[in-house]
Amino acid sequence: MNLKKTKLFAENIRKNILFTAHKAGSKSAHIGGALSVADIFAVLYSDILRINKKKIQDENRDRLILSKGHACLALYSALAQKKIISKKDLETFESDDSNLLGHPIMNKSIGIEFSTGSLGMGLSLGIGVAIAAKKKKKKFKVFVILGDGECNEGSVWESVLCAGHFKLDNLFIIVDRNNFQQTGENKSIMDLKNLKSKFKSFGCETFEINGHNLKEIYKTLNLKTKNKPRAIVANTIKGKGVQMFEKDNNWHHSIITNTTYKNILKNL
Repeated sequence: MNLKKTKLFAENIRKNILFTAHKAGSKSAHIGGALSVADIFAVLYSDILRINKKKIQDENRDRLILSKGHACLALYSALAQKKIISKKDLETFESDDSNLLGHPIMNKSIGIEFSTGSLGMGLSLGIGVAIAAKKKKKKFKVFVILGDGECNEGSVWESVLCAGHFKLDNLFIIVDRNNFQQTGENKSIMDLKNLKSKFKSFGCETFEINGHNLKEIYKTLNLKTKNKPRAIVANTIKGKGVQMFEKDNNWHHSIITNTTYKNILKNL
């Protein structure tokens, strides 16, 4: 891992998120939840995922499924940093005829593996892909990013039970635990308590990390396990990287005005 390179990658993902949200104007951009996963995306796309722009649909590529699809600006920003899409593409976000909508729409030619955003679906998709890899004797890995609020969905736990049963050691489940969801704090809406112990009880090799520590993210993603899916509970801060957004759930949906954008760029 080249820490300097990955740190820069993370910074540019955040800049891309803010640029795209600002360009989108009054369209909903889910900024806070995109910023909270920026460091995870940076490590994945800078150091972990086996993907090649020239062979973007290679059968042996690693797969990433963003189950918390409302955080798609993090995905689009990472794809732009990898030059799989362009910055011009980011300017089309949520516009007519764009490939970059408010939730990911499957387009494998630009690295979007599945349509997601209806919460609780992404892990089931990832399990299907991981089982297919086993049956085809392929070595690619499957990474699924969940929101902690999304873990209120019963389908998530049905999926985790399935992943453990089939011993999917090619599957990585990453939970963005920023402690908020659309309408408030998780603990007041549906208290998840100890997520790590829950995943462990369902048969996962489970880790809890600082979701903004690039070294720790990288190290955990590289740990070897056998016959068990990996579940990583990543403790994050909603809105991370922009001080005025951090832990302020109003930025789940709020619009970046010209004045706000200029102030953010000064601070960055």
